[in-house]
Amino acid sequence: MDDLTYAVLVEPLPISEGGGYLASVPDLPGCMSDGETPEEAIANVRDAIACWIEAAKELGRAVPPPSRAKAVA
Repeated sequence: MDDLTYAVLVEPLPISEGGGYLASVPDLPGCMSDGETPEEAIANVRDAIACWIEAAKELGRAVPPPSRAKAVA
């Protein structure tokens, strides 16, 4: 995988949706994963980022560079 660092947004999922956490990558449309804990969601989204980038390259699509997003509390 390229040495790129993307901002990841981690949000709790409602109990009605099974609970846990959703990790998404705003710079990579549709790139997301979930986990029981924030740490698990982040670990899972790392794999999703690698798959997203690989698929984009195989399809001849540009891979957007990471934005310079600020942390939001």
